[in-house]
Amino acid sequence: MTTLLTSTGTSSSASSGVGRGLALSVLRLHRSALWLWLLLVVVLSATMLWAYGPGFDAADTEGRERCRANSEACYFPSGPALDRYDTAVSYSTLAVACLPFLVAVWAGAALIARELETGTAHLAWTQSVSPTRWLAAKLAVPALLITAGSAVLVPLHRLVWNQDAWLRSVDWFDGSIYPSSGTLPLAYALCGLALGALAGLVVGRALPALGVAFAALLAVFYLANEYRLSLWPTVTVTGAKALNLPDKALRLDQGVITDKGTRIGNNMACTVSDGAADLQRCLTRSGLDDIWATYHPKSHFWPLQLAETGVVLAVAALVVTAAFVLLRRRTATEGVAV
Repeated sequence: MTTLLTSTGTSSSASSGVGRGLALSVLRLHRSALWLWLLLVVVLSATMLWAYGPGFDAADTEGRERCRANSEACYFPSGPALDRYDTAVSYSTLAVACLPFLVAVWAGAALIARELETGTAHLAWTQSVSPTRWLAAKLAVPALLITAGSAVLVPLHRLVWNQDAWLRSVDWFDGSIYPSSGTLPLAYALCGLALGALAGLVVGRALPALGVAFAALLAVFYLANEYRLSLWPTVTVTGAKALNLPDKALRLDQGVITDKGTRIGNNMACTVSDGAADLQRCLTRSGLDDIWATYHPKSHFWPLQLAETGVVLAVAALVVTAAFVLLRRRTATEGVAV
């Protein structure tokens, strides 16, 4: 019994030692990418903190002064401070939105394919590291770093965009804001990591794997953008409510209801909003029964975000599984212990 416990303890200690060694080797091998990632997180964080604090204060002061001097400036604010603020917010938003694609191409080209191309991976497999442990370490270490960086960048991005929005007219559902807010940046980054790893294993060469990883993540992003608004039930209203949707609501469709109950989309024969009586007179005059509108209120931001996050993470899990299965089959044919 003592021998068994000692053996088990030694095995467990050796296993954890191998795991730590693998993690450290990944960090050493890709230290340039690590420093670049840290630099990117620091620069973006500093930019967004400036935009949230001094940048916004200066732009707000300048905008209000110009608004008092000229009422038209209230609707189209401009000026040096406003331009600097808008540049900082726009570029930081673009950077957060593009991070998943950078992760994908790096994972495909440098993390996996380059080691296969140069033979570094095969050398590690013939020593004390199995292919399964090798791939697990290759994915786990970047995933932790990506999660840590996203935990800093995404809240800062939301902090900036939740400020007084009179300086900009971008809504929560805007194509540049929505995918760079909430839980989606992390989900797409992890999906990019998974797709990059699979692309690297399939292609085995750095530059082609880079292109394949980018194209694969772009396809996932495009499909999600096409179907994201259908991931959560919409709200449909009729009558006067169809003409006066809640503030910040995303109108998806609108139309009329005939006297036979048939709904006709993209048709608003009656657009009056003075009251129910005016609306009813218009409907009677047009031979219609009612009007309707379908929309997503602002409160659907988080349900839509979480639904899409779940879908993207499910794709990432499937891709990771496929990567391990492919690696096992490939190394089994080469006689390498998995």
